[in-house]
Amino acid sequence: MPRNNREFPLKKKKFLKVLLILIGLAVIAVAVYFIPPVHDRLSWRLINLRAKIFYFFNPPEEVSFSPEQQAEMAEIVNQTETAMVPTATITLPPTQTPTNYVSPTSTQTATPTPSPTPIPDSVRLTGVVHEYQKFNNCGPANLSMALSYWGWEGDQFVTAAYLKPIQEDRNVMPYEMVDYVNQETRFSALMRSGGDIELIKRFIAAGFPVLIERGFKEEVPNEYWMGHYAVITAYDDSKGKFLIQDSYVMEDYPNDYEFIERHWRAFNYVYIIVYPSDREEEVLEILGPHADETYNYQQAAQKAVEETSVLNGLELFFAWFNYGTNLMNLGDYYGSAQAYDQAYELYADLVSKPWRITWYQTGPYFAYYYTGRYQDVIDLANITLSYSSVQPAIEESWVWRGRAKSALGDIEGAIEDFRTALEWHPGWWVAEQELRNLGVEP
Repeated sequence: MPRNNREFPLKKKKFLKVLLILIGLAVIAVAVYFIPPVHDRLSWRLINLRAKIFYFFNPPEEVSFSPEQQAEMAEIVNQTETAMVPTATITLPPTQTPTNYVSPTSTQTATPTPSPTPIPDSVRLTGVVHEYQKFNNCGPANLSMALSYWGWEGDQFVTAAYLKPIQEDRNVMPYEMVDYVNQETRFSALMRSGGDIELIKRFIAAGFPVLIERGFKEEVPNEYWMGHYAVITAYDDSKGKFLIQDSYVMEDYPNDYEFIERHWRAFNYVYIIVYPSDREEEVLEILGPHADETYNYQQAAQKAVEETSVLNGLELFFAWFNYGTNLMNLGDYYGSAQAYDQAYELYADLVSKPWRITWYQTGPYFAYYYTGRYQDVIDLANITLSYSSVQPAIEESWVWRGRAKSALGDIEGAIEDFRTALEWHPGWWVAEQELRNLGVEP
């Protein structure tokens, strides 16, 4: 017995010693993890691992958004048409026909423009400083690369400080990148939709790299579809290839023309041109009539609706989605909402669903909100935020859900959503203005 009593304190001391060693090792491991070079390499892997575990137990492709308020919209359209029928005693000025259809049959006749000047069969621009993106930093990295071509000396950390102050923020919108260039640098930028391969080549031939947003899946096997920016700096007709300064894959990443066009469709063929302000005339000359934004959206809408008659599956979904986006940009919210409805009907049957699409494109929120379909806005926002695993860092969805809640009288819920948007994007003027509209200081 005495011997056993002596052994107990010794075992306890040994246990405490081992425990202290383990705690010390854990503290050292945490300290090492937060050393910047180590943190940069490991943090995104841990976040990706956590996301993979989340999606394994919560498969996003098993959840689909289904608009529930089409019937309400149809009744509104019917009432609008009835109200617009002229009486025998009143002569009304001509008005635009309400867009209560899904697929138009008319085609706008564009003003004839001179044939573009022939360009070389291949051109390669040099001078872009390639950057591999840090975690979740695609937009800032690609914008800094586009600016570097013109001698700008910043990097993705400079652009990110403005575009996404919180690392976890899921996306940077194209218009935010254009605003950054126009407001924070000595350069200029513009964005247009409905681009094509020949237009990219004309810009490169004139000495302007082209920044596009596209779908991104094949490059990352076993990953879900996602959006990705790319800076195109070269083309070669003999090979049918572009060279891309890709922030994720590699410098001078070769892509077939057809491959780019197919994945570019997922983002309405949007493109951004960054340029010195004194070269604006050259940019506008290349754009031709597309320099006018209204004309550009009209032609992009026509391109999208033409594609709805020749595509199928996922590509058909994108065509309808693009049609909705272009109508939305033209202010035709009823037509836009119907196009998005058509896209989401197709979405439900897709084998591989682009469920991240409303991380990047918010057109459906505009269309449903401005047609009074507030519950559809809330439902779509709820699903979009649920896709974001444990970090719902999608400030646009929080704001739109807040707007819809406010419209339905849930002011407290709206305020909470606007404040959450600011948690993921501090200082974002949109959420701050929504709070002020409700008499609340951010």
